[in-house]
Amino acid sequence: MNLAGRAAIVTGASRGIGYAVAERLAAAGASLLLCARDGGAVERAAATLAERGAKVAATAADVSRAADAERLVESCLAQFGRLDILVNNAGIARDGLLLRLKAEDWETVLGVNLTGAFHCIRTALRSMVKQRGGRIINVTSVVGVMGNAGQANYVAAKAGLIGLTKAAAREVASRGITVNAVAPGFIETEMTAALPPAVRETYRAQIPLERFGRPGEVAEVVAFLATDAAAYITGQVIHINGGLWM
Repeated sequence: MNLAGRAAIVTGASRGIGYAVAERLAAAGASLLLCARDGGAVERAAATLAERGAKVAATAADVSRAADAERLVESCLAQFGRLDILVNNAGIARDGLLLRLKAEDWETVLGVNLTGAFHCIRTALRSMVKQRGGRIINVTSVVGVMGNAGQANYVAAKAGLIGLTKAAAREVASRGITVNAVAPGFIETEMTAALPPAVRETYRAQIPLERFGRPGEVAEVVAFLATDAAAYITGQVIHINGGLWM
């Protein structure tokens, strides 16, 4: 995979899947702008990649705010002169049974996970349309297609992200821009590490491959979708779940 000369933005890039994606894109030669709400964490992530020779910058941003998304894209264009790849990975969870779910938790999760992607896509398209090319990859989730009790807000956001992916793909295909999504299942991240052992085992038992995935396994698919090899793939959801959902 060769992404030399390409510039990418990765949101939610300070840890987990986002960091793994940034690491993989950097290895392929892309210049990177990483963002996360925690400025210190994303600066440390960028510093680690820079030590390995990556051309990388970092900025704190809350993509649920349109102004932050615009500033993010402007920063990428200012530093690298272009934007070729946008990976919408920023996401949070505020779990709770629907009957007890607070309106604030609904709005916050939808704001980051879905509206944040909308803000970033809309702003990124301005430059991608002008250069008649680009790759947008949205990180959704297996629960966006199969549902999950206690996560109505998260599931709604991830399902909405799939719809946004398909609508955007149809709108911008004529400009040489592809829009796809990856839907990870249970991946070894800080979020899943926090699950009680009994819950982890219950989930693991439902996976035909009998293990949780690794962030790098998601990153490989994202990196492929960012390359010219995936130029004829758009509007698709690539499932990375070990067979949990077929």
